[in-house]
Amino acid sequence: MKKYSAFDIIGPDMIGPSSSHTAGANRLGALARKIARGDMIKTTIQLHGSFAKTFRGHGTDRAIVAGLMGIPASDERLKDALKLADASGFSYDF
Repeated sequence: MKKYSAFDIIGPDMIGPSSSHTAGANRLGALARKIARGDMIKTTIQLHGSFAKTFRGHGTDRAIVAGLMGIPASDERLKDALKLADASGFSYDF
């Protein structure tokens, strides 16, 4: 398995508001998508620590769902990821 550094998770090329809670969360969603080998129909996302406390305000929810759908952190669609997921039939729960 490839080793990752903090620079693989946090980067400047992103849709905000938070590099760690948005870009990092998006990368985690994308990694989960890769592990699952593509599209998912339904998922439950369990957050801990600062992600759990601030996930809606920092856009973590949208970022993770976007990553799970294959939308990168630099894509403007990230802001609408929850609506896009609902429209596509992708079911998620936090």
